[in-house]
Amino acid sequence: MVFSSTVFLFIFLPVTYILYLICKKTIIRNIILIAASLVFYAYGEPQAVFLMILSIIVNYLFGLGMTSKHKKTLLIISIIFNLLMLYVFKYLSFSAQLVNDITGLGIPVPTIELPVGISFFTFQAMSYVIDVYKEPQLKEKNILNIFLYISLFPQLIAGPIVKFSDLAEQINTRSITLEKTTLGIRRFIYGLAKKMLIANTMGQIADAAFNNPVDSMSAGSLWIGAVAYMLQIFFDFSGYSDMAIGLGKMFGFEFKENFNYPFAADSMQDFWRKWNISVSTWFKEYVYIPLGGNKKGKLRTSINKCIVFFLTGLWHGANLTFVVWGLIHGMFLLLEQYGVIFFVKKKNILPKIVSHIYVLLVAMFAFIFFRADNLWAACCYIGRMFTGFGGENVMSSSVLSLTLTPYALVTVVFAVIFSTNIIPKLRDKLTEKKKAVLGEYIGSAATLVLFALCIMNLFTATYNPFIYFRF
Repeated sequence: MVFSSTVFLFIFLPVTYILYLICKKTIIRNIILIAASLVFYAYGEPQAVFLMILSIIVNYLFGLGMTSKHKKTLLIISIIFNLLMLYVFKYLSFSAQLVNDITGLGIPVPTIELPVGISFFTFQAMSYVIDVYKEPQLKEKNILNIFLYISLFPQLIAGPIVKFSDLAEQINTRSITLEKTTLGIRRFIYGLAKKMLIANTMGQIADAAFNNPVDSMSAGSLWIGAVAYMLQIFFDFSGYSDMAIGLGKMFGFEFKENFNYPFAADSMQDFWRKWNISVSTWFKEYVYIPLGGNKKGKLRTSINKCIVFFLTGLWHGANLTFVVWGLIHGMFLLLEQYGVIFFVKKKNILPKIVSHIYVLLVAMFAFIFFRADNLWAACCYIGRMFTGFGGENVMSSSVLSLTLTPYALVTVVFAVIFSTNIIPKLRDKLTEKKKAVLGEYIGSAATLVLFALCIMNLFTATYNPFIYFRF
């Protein structure tokens, strides 16, 4: 089940929320959320739900063992268990095919259906056991609390990745207020609009460019497709995070922010402080720092960063294209670190403009690998962007006609505006004491309009992709 569906919006969410409000005891509310979360996941993954339940039970038991004298051994076994489960269901087929491609051995390639969200709930389960190893006071004896922490449906299939220490107190003590509910609904609708109105529109443009033979496309069409995909991936990812944070507020939870206007970054280092914050934080805390971080010399720091970005890319999908995407980001971070890309450290106007353009270009070209089916397709796409000029043909013209529709052009304008912090600044001004009432009216009206547009789009549009199936 996905947030941007009629089943979720008009059946699952209202029923779950009403039952949640009727019951006043936290323990009963937790049971309702656990049951709802299992239904939410089983709706699209009826078999995979048992895998998630197994993961929860096993990691709960490992957590109990983190106070024994054999806790280090148990920790290693728990990490092996989680990584092995992730490898079998996500990377076994990929690695077998890769071996065949390199050696020609002809190893049978198993067909294993990837459970949606396995990377998210596996990482949360691992972080719980590791944190209890470091801080035994975090050990949770009530298995229902671990069930709720890992399976909580707002962040189950698309993040953000939440640490147990951030939710432990909220699981046992939280409140629902009118203010939090209002803010939660607004945040959810805002995220839904980013997904339905912007990401899906950008996705249609991107698909038109990426799904056609690259030789039949003009350079202009491919540039438009690359920009469209960059906007699609941002508004889809951040939109789902907004919806998760909004749903969390509605049920009394506070999740940390996951995106902070990354396209306004002026360096790749700054980009990764703002892009998919929960994932980058997870890799920093559980991979980069244990490897030694930046405390063992420049060479070791560089190696550690390469390892982290290799794994970050691989985490996103079982394909070499994702690995290259991660390594591109790692490479530019190292180039900044060693001063090769020097202008990112300058603070006057011209270098800052150049820095912003540089970040956008790096992100865009890296995302071409993220979107392409294979490395050759990505390289051909990029090459055609610089060579495919002159003589429009029918196919590339059809892509341009799609992108130049009035609705698409208006959407692009809004996409550019909402990818910056213009709106938050405007909102802050409208919520000043003298303008608080006006800001409240404008915010409420905008929310209603956005929700109406989303519903109209939901019932009329046929294009509503779910791009987290690879995660």
